[in-house]
Amino acid sequence: MTYRTLTPEERAVIIEKGTEQPFTGRFYLNKEHGVYLCRQCDLPLFRSGDKFDSGTGWPSFDDAIPEAVRQIPDADGRRTEIVCAKCGGHLGHLFFDEGLTSKNERYCVNSASLSFEPADKPVPASGKALFAGGCFWGVEYHFKRLKGVLSTRVGYTGGTTGHPSYRQVCTGSTGHAEAIEIEFDPRVVSYEELAKLFFEIHDPTQFNRQGPDVGTQYRSAVFYHDEEQKKVADALIERLEEKGYRVVTEVVKAGEFWPAEDYHQDYYEKTGHHPYCHIYQKRF
Repeated sequence: MTYRTLTPEERAVIIEKGTEQPFTGRFYLNKEHGVYLCRQCDLPLFRSGDKFDSGTGWPSFDDAIPEAVRQIPDADGRRTEIVCAKCGGHLGHLFFDEGLTSKNERYCVNSASLSFEPADKPVPASGKALFAGGCFWGVEYHFKRLKGVLSTRVGYTGGTTGHPSYRQVCTGSTGHAEAIEIEFDPRVVSYEELAKLFFEIHDPTQFNRQGPDVGTQYRSAVFYHDEEQKKVADALIERLEEKGYRVVTEVVKAGEFWPAEDYHQDYYEKTGHHPYCHIYQKRF
């Protein structure tokens, strides 16, 4: 894991759990739109839309990006310390029931613990994600139930045969994997949330198989469209490996996606059946 080199002031807060003087931090009065990141490891922590002026002299937020901030009892026995979920760097403290916002929480954060990434371009109306995790029927079943997913198509990718048929892919000779192409609204669901669900509805430790389905066409793979998607996938795999999972998921550049035959689309909705080898298991 690569970390930034910290200044003595940043180290005093992030590593030694110090507190900067109120009303002095560079982000205390910042009103730009964007995302606040961990100064040490660049993990996104807070969104500008959740920032508010608490009058306390430190940047305050009434919510955090899901699973980005970890809460632990403070050494003083009275407060709740908040740290970065990735690197463990000290951020500040969490306070409850102050009545300052409708969420009734205040993440009181040191500016020294943060970096800021401005939203200098509009969020696209939709994005695309491409995953392979065994039989595409079951993968599609779970993704179609996720809020923010606009549409799904199952098909084939990762191989060399153009316009492959299901029969050809099943031979294992095309190099293709059964995959799902997802169109999503990034204002509702992030690519990271999609990738997390992907790793939680299949077993990423199974090599060239998923449950009873065996063959390279059932391999686990993330086909990324840009470097940001690759960064997200690599980071999630690293987190899984830190938890003891021996992940075999490939992370490769997306190529041509060939839609599968019509009878494969929305298969479980058409048949009224349920997935036989895909179940949800929380891993993050």
